[in-house]
Amino acid sequence: MSDSSTLPPARLHPEAELARDALSTPLLSRAVRLARWAGPATRVDAGGGLVEEQVPAAAEELGLTGDDAAAEAAEAWRAAVDAGLVEVTDEEEGTVAAGADLGTVTGGGSPHEVLEVWLAALETVLADASVPDLGGLVDAIAADEGSGELDLSSLDWDPEADAAFLDGVLGNLYLLTVGDEGVEPAAVPLPALAASVILPDDMGEPTDDVLEQVSEAMMRLDDQFRMLEPAGLVEYQPVDEALMADADEEPAAPVDDTEVSRYGMVRLTPLGLYGLRARLLEAGFDAPAVGDLADKGADALLDGTAVFPPAAAHAETEQWLTRREPLTAARELLAAARGADEGAPLRRLRCQQALALVGGTAEPALREVLDDAELGGLARVWLTEHGAADVPPPSEAMIFWLTIDTVAAQLAAEGNSEELRALVEGLAAQHSGFFDTVWRVDHPATADVLEAMGRLHPDKKIAKEARKAAFKARSQHGG
Repeated sequence: MSDSSTLPPARLHPEAELARDALSTPLLSRAVRLARWAGPATRVDAGGGLVEEQVPAAAEELGLTGDDAAAEAAEAWRAAVDAGLVEVTDEEEGTVAAGADLGTVTGGGSPHEVLEVWLAALETVLADASVPDLGGLVDAIAADEGSGELDLSSLDWDPEADAAFLDGVLGNLYLLTVGDEGVEPAAVPLPALAASVILPDDMGEPTDDVLEQVSEAMMRLDDQFRMLEPAGLVEYQPVDEALMADADEEPAAPVDDTEVSRYGMVRLTPLGLYGLRARLLEAGFDAPAVGDLADKGADALLDGTAVFPPAAAHAETEQWLTRREPLTAARELLAAARGADEGAPLRRLRCQQALALVGGTAEPALREVLDDAELGGLARVWLTEHGAADVPPPSEAMIFWLTIDTVAAQLAAEGNSEELRALVEGLAAQHSGFFDTVWRVDHPATADVLEAMGRLHPDKKIAKEARKAAFKARSQHGG
């Protein structure tokens, strides 16, 4: 997964809602039923698993039938033990009793405590999902019987690599989910998710060998997501079995959305988003969530939301504002927006966006900074947009300073985007002699902005003027 500093914030559902979701998952509901079912006669083996002769009774208790009933019952039992719903009271005798956390999920615990139990059960399923086909393991154990050791090399199985593969896939699914600006995250095609962990970033046309690896990864993921869906982690539409009917025949390339969906589609659930974020935090990643900044100062809000996608920045700012009186909030935001450091232009842009949410009650705060060198231009724009009377016109120097500040903020927020290119073209067209004047603007970002304009403007003559102005600005400020 990418650098932790690039993680957008997760928009989490309320914990009470997530706890209800967790309790209704097959994973946790089955584990709870088995914890209640277990009694003095229940026996477990040395690893805490149900002894073989008791698995059918556990499957019957859960209403499971079919070929997978025993495996599903055994997994539900392991989840119950790992989540603290059942505890082994005597390892030699193999006896069990209700665990300390059974009461947590049956009405005595807070939503957060219920989610902690679900997370513990989830780890059991994730560990199982990383294990290859158990048939191969059984054969290997039989082959090694008598040696006292299981030779994993004979299986061609690397447990750490398999766990890392699944973690990488789930990490990419998390990134796609938190980076999605839609209200409901889009489902991700399985081939795209498999390719995201197989294909090197710098690869052009994938080779046949790489495509074969992607295909194999898809088949592994199909099995794994089928296991993870009952845990509540994902919503999964499996690969169409007709595509796998003839192993010797390559399926045709998908031609439309319906065709793509036959290759498997996966979506992280709100509960899954919560679960993966918790695992990322546990692993030491900085995985922010919308609302983290609600009780922090305005400086933390403006710096923190600087790198957020627009919808997440909007949601975070709304939460911050709901805890404050509007006029006080406006004054705090304006005070935090000051500065000549590299991050200041983007702080002022976020401040402007936040003030748009405050509404007309912020007007006194904006009038107070009309004479401020850094905030006066921003204040005039806000007051004019809100229909305020008696807004003093800005000086030419203020207009040029605000122009540099605005472009610097857009550069920091979006890089060389199409929107910025259009802004640059508009600025050069609006002001005759723009570059003859703008290089003199006393703003720390003047030279950088002019260099960017030289890069972005499609007219070679104007681009050259921008670069010459950038050189003058650097000379004026001593490099």
